[in-house]
Amino acid sequence: MSYNIAVVGATGAVGREMLQTLFERKFPVKNIFALASRSSVGKEVSFGDDKILKVSSVDDFNFEKADIALFSAGSDIAKKFGLKAGVKGCIVIDNSSCFRMDDKVPLIVPEVNPEAINGYKNKKHNCKS
Repeated sequence: MSYNIAVVGATGAVGREMLQTLFERKFPVKNIFALASRSSVGKEVSFGDDKILKVSSVDDFNFEKADIALFSAGSDIAKKFGLKAGVKGCIVIDNSSCFRMDDKVPLIVPEVNPEAINGYKNKKHNCKS
């Protein structure tokens, strides 16, 4: 099985590292979407050694195209677009503090508590900011 992945904040250092890690770990990617603000549209980011992705606007992205969205663009972006992605059925993995204190959103650190994913349910949440 392979997945359609969206990386929000793809032009930032963490977003670029997410892309590199997905490639290095051979994550089963079907399609990958590099997303950022409108000011970054058309910029290019690498996915592995040979693939170059054109950045698209997160504002215009249809999250129905993605199975999983990795967010590394700050709490405001996570709150605005993470919720939109979740409503479309996309699993949101957020690197900001947006959902950190929400008891209904699992805080999972794979090296510490990987079993916490077992309680995951696809729900709509609001971050407490």
